Amino acid sequence: MAFFSRLDLQEGLRTLSVLQWVPVYVILGVIPIFGIPYCLLFSSLWPLSVLSLIWLACDWNTHSQDGRRSAWVRNWTLWKYFQSYFPVKLVKTHDLSPKHNYIIVTHPHGILSYGAFINFATEATGFSRIFPSITPFLATLEGIFWIPIVRDYVMSMGICPVSELALKHKLTQKGSGNAVIIVVGGASEALICRPGISTIYLKNHKGFVKLALKTGAYLVPSYSFGENDVFNQETFPEGTWLRFFQKNFQKIGKKILGLSFCTFHGRGLTRGSWGFLPFNHPITTIVGKPLPVPKIYNPDKETVAKYFDLYVSALRKLFDQHKAKYGFSETQELTIE
Repeated sequence: MAFFSRLDLQEGLRTLSVLQWVPVYVILGVIPIFGIPYCLLFSSLWPLSVLSLIWLACDWNTHSQDGRRSAWVRNWTLWKYFQSYFPVKLVKTHDLSPKHNYIIVTHPHGILSYGAFINFATEATGFSRIFPSITPFLATLEGIFWIPIVRDYVMSMGICPVSELALKHKLTQKGSGNAVIIVVGGASEALICRPGISTIYLKNHKGFVKLALKTGAYLVPSYSFGENDVFNQETFPEGTWLRFFQKNFQKIGKKILGLSFCTFHGRGLTRGSWGFLPFNHPITTIVGKPLPVPKIYNPDKETVAKYFDLYVSALRKLFDQHKAKYGFSETQELTIE
């Protein structure tokens, strides 16, 4: 009986570690967004609001420069429970030399990019052990860094904005041994992710190649097998009011916030139930062979296209080499749109 109680406790902790993830960001965001104006206008605590705004102004460029990484936060036991819920695994195929900088381009986006977060924003899968002397910076929407408290929370994990200013700083102003991780598919790709699907949006996302050429950073393909399998996404029939609402809600979210509002579901608090927790499906992120890139201050379109094609070839090769081992058939192809 004690044995099963321990199993139940571990399962509960794993579930809670995933359950808290999105609500924590919401709660941390709501506190300053509503708290600072309220205290400023209606409370005797208005000096705290003023000090908060002064600190934000003075600290405004930190997220685009060195950030404020915390090894303690990245090693929280919480993330280990999070990782073991699926579980998530990080696999390297080649070493990354600390003599160079890297742009690790990871696919697919999935709905919430669990693989990218656990592997690169925490030490739950042992990034520092697998890639010694390499410092990872997972890139995400810059708007997150405009919110007090939230910005400090994500910076502590080594997360930075997916802006050219921030990424160039990491790749040119911090010496060597740095790796920025970009989930290039974005909101559009999130809308097509479904179990068994191996389609990615890449043809119109060549900015990462241009950035690599401008900085001389090596390009590294990466694919998270299982990322698309942790949720079921629903598309309502054309012509129905639900479909009309769904399409317009998605357009608004993408255009205004740059976010993907997907209609999806997973499991509930118990296995086999319906809810919005991800399914316990393994996610394995394979990091491929670095592709050397020359440093060109102002690369032309032909050069960008050349290295884009080389990257696509390397990504297809990585996918084909590992697909049979991680859930796809030998005949499954990686579709690039």
